[in-house]
Amino acid sequence: MVEDNDKPEKGDSKAEVTKRDSRHLRGTIAETLATDSPNFTKDDTSLLKFHGIYQQDDRDKRHENRKAGKDEEWIFMIRCAIPAGVLTAEQYLNLDRIADDHANGTLRVTTRQGIQFHGVVKRNLKRTIARINEKLITTLSACGDVERNVMACPAPLSDPAHVTLRRIAREIAVQLRPASHAYHEIWLDGEKHLCTEDEEPFYDNAYLPRKFKTGIALADDNCIDVYTQDLGLIAFTDHGRLLGFNILIGGGLGMTHGKEDTEARLGQPLGFIEPENAVEAARTVAAVFRDFGNRADRRHARLKYVIRQRGMDWFRDEFRKRALFTLHAWRPLAPPTFHDHLGPNPQGDHTWFYGVFIENGRVKNNGHMRMKSALRRIVESFRPGITLTPHQNLLLTGLSRESADAVEKTLMEHGVTPATQLSAARRYSMACPALPTCGLAMAESERIMPDVVGRFERLLLELGMRDVPITLRMTGCPNGCARPYTADIAFVGRRPDIYHIYVGGGLPGDRVVDLYAGDVHVNDMIETLRPLLTGWARHRTNGESFSDYYQRLLGSRPPRQGITGREEATRSVLELKILN
Repeated sequence: MVEDNDKPEKGDSKAEVTKRDSRHLRGTIAETLATDSPNFTKDDTSLLKFHGIYQQDDRDKRHENRKAGKDEEWIFMIRCAIPAGVLTAEQYLNLDRIADDHANGTLRVTTRQGIQFHGVVKRNLKRTIARINEKLITTLSACGDVERNVMACPAPLSDPAHVTLRRIAREIAVQLRPASHAYHEIWLDGEKHLCTEDEEPFYDNAYLPRKFKTGIALADDNCIDVYTQDLGLIAFTDHGRLLGFNILIGGGLGMTHGKEDTEARLGQPLGFIEPENAVEAARTVAAVFRDFGNRADRRHARLKYVIRQRGMDWFRDEFRKRALFTLHAWRPLAPPTFHDHLGPNPQGDHTWFYGVFIENGRVKNNGHMRMKSALRRIVESFRPGITLTPHQNLLLTGLSRESADAVEKTLMEHGVTPATQLSAARRYSMACPALPTCGLAMAESERIMPDVVGRFERLLLELGMRDVPITLRMTGCPNGCARPYTADIAFVGRRPDIYHIYVGGGLPGDRVVDLYAGDVHVNDMIETLRPLLTGWARHRTNGESFSDYYQRLLGSRPPRQGITGREEATRSVLELKILN
């Protein structure tokens, strides 16, 4: 680690100074909690993220409040860290009750297999977090400059390989959580400890330069988008036995509009390791990032920029110097595939699981569609396990075949359409929350995505392509929270009602998009994409996917590892090819 870490290094960002001065994430959070103030100071808001909390305001009311001379209407988002997305029935029911008692009545399934609460007010923060922890769930390190929630393939299969993947996800999460006593002191009335230099043996007092994301996939199922992780582990199995992992490093999708020195990038191969070394490999990669990540410019404070600056050969050498085990050569991989695990599926131990589609991850009651009530009744009646998926959906596990049938019947009675009856465009769609809660959002996302998908459904039905797999993803800003840059088609917010349109990713998740058309009004999306979608419908060969058709139109070119904040649009070139 960098020596004399108590002193701000020349050029360090304000965030770095705040972390180092925070007494291991304490700041003045406890003191502010004890006041009637509806919000926290700027320094404490950055520390709150380590505790799983984002301070926000209701942006629908911001202009009106300012016009009336009022302060912002402060609210908080609380995110639970749930390794591999695995919950018990009792844990889920507890979260469901908390949403009604302290939040806005909804649960939000995240793309990292977590749960978010929205609309919590400051006076309810402490009680909300205490109730979450009562059922052995934590919000610690769900956000912040640390290891984020560790993902794993959600398929709840009972073979030894899948069981081991879930165990490894939990172990990595525990090993790389902050060791500071601050969380228990502030939120759970734990005994107060003197802040000492050895309180954080791994993170010290500066933590990581920025967030660090780990995901565990299978060689034959990339449902977690493993190439987009800072650290990706790809499991090789043989008849249910785990053989080891290929390691990818340096993925990450955040970038900034108009900034060509920022990029969305796929992970690159590091090597192969035995299963027993997975946790230590995660610690080693995180440690290299800790020691060499950019602490002066947060826009460049991700592992992908360390690799861009120093190169993979350097990183591999540094990894081998630190690792107490052998890093073997990368093993060849077949092209990845994708499974969303929805509908009824055998679990492998004479039980079944049932995958429920949750549009944009929002568990709520909305008119005749009463998803929240349906899930509560199902969980109360059948006491299944629950696994959250990276596609913002939910799996009900450990069911009998009869119970799986009853689950589908209950969903339909509550106005919930089974996944098998959805169009492909809707089934594979995702959107980030964006407005009115996210402070970074430049445009709408979750609130308009159902209507946007509906318009594309009508076009695809017209073209005879309703049931052909295609991914539509939308974000309110370029930070990539709904993984837009690996989708077939992505809409990324630029300003109200205006989006960049990207194309060329796909369900397998192993390639990034191109900017197809810039600054498109939301009402013009269909017509902008109609020529390309029409060409796909008319000229696709041998079941060719939308993105494969797009790549064929472009002609041969080397695979792209990333895209920057300034890319030239390809629309005019492609439309000429389609017309010809």
